[in-house]
Amino acid sequence: MIVESLLPLGKLDPGLREPDTPLHIGEFAAGAALAESVGLDAVLVEETKDDPFQLLALGASTTERIQLGTSVAMAFPRSPTITAMSAWSLQKLSQGRFVLGLGTQVRAHIQRRYGFEWSAPAPWTRDYVNAMRAVWDCWQNGTPLDFESEHYNLNLMVPLFNPGPIDHPKIPVHIAAIGPHMCAVAGEVADGVRLHPVCTPRFIDEEVLPNVARGAARSNRDVDEVEICMKPLIGTAPDTDALERVIRTVRARVAFYLSTPSYRRTFELHGWGDIAREASTLSRENRWEELPGLVDDEMLHTVATVGTYAEIGAKLRERYVGRVDRIEFSIPVHNDHDAEVFRSILDEVRS
Repeated sequence: MIVESLLPLGKLDPGLREPDTPLHIGEFAAGAALAESVGLDAVLVEETKDDPFQLLALGASTTERIQLGTSVAMAFPRSPTITAMSAWSLQKLSQGRFVLGLGTQVRAHIQRRYGFEWSAPAPWTRDYVNAMRAVWDCWQNGTPLDFESEHYNLNLMVPLFNPGPIDHPKIPVHIAAIGPHMCAVAGEVADGVRLHPVCTPRFIDEEVLPNVARGAARSNRDVDEVEICMKPLIGTAPDTDALERVIRTVRARVAFYLSTPSYRRTFELHGWGDIAREASTLSRENRWEELPGLVDDEMLHTVATVGTYAEIGAKLRERYVGRVDRIEFSIPVHNDHDAEVFRSILDEVRS
């Protein structure tokens, strides 16, 4: 199993890092080097407060082995040609270590934050990935650029704007997905699917994997070519006393997901649809302090993986081996002892 981490290595695991936690751009290069030194396979950046491609360029400059990826960068607000160029440059700089993770964002953000017209995300994503690959094929092999689809018509590439071939032209493309149509598109055109933390093992078995296989069949692909990548919701700490404090944060995060209609299908699968609708009502009324009370222990331990440092590696393996190819995980690393603890957990996850 490939073990990845979002940077920076937070005070909690990556799945619990608050959305408004600042990402200090000046510390990123050192953080990437630290991630490589403790034995992680990949370091990822999500697009929130800094440009992810610029951050990864900094990380590429201080590392030699570790993969570098976006998890995720927003696709639709960027031209596929622009994204193709950013990925091409990072693949050159990192000497073949870049992974391009793409997300769609929801309608309100596409329309009101980015100023674009909205369209159904699954077919739009299919066109986007295929358009990027047409651009890469043009640069690498000299194939005339001639891509036409519902969303894009690309047929102009002059020498001034053609960077030419590179040593590692195969750039893995991962797509963030949770619903059946996006999972199918990932199976059809992508190298991996990146799942939301709310995806439980049962949801992966019954919803994700069958739809990824359905999409792979549409393009006559072997479904094993598509990596299943998981960002689990994890609560872990050195001992049981510290873990109790972490569990309160985990329960609140589960409650937030419970209240979000986009993630309701997971809770409905487990018979918690009525509770999810109640949570949505509380969130609309800004009664946030009441939400964690809706998450009982059964729901908590179904959605989240919880355990001490001595337990968490085995628990992650039990849940995800055979289901997931890549998993995101980290603990705070402040000194050599922390690094050794982290390495021992990584060894157990991979063993």
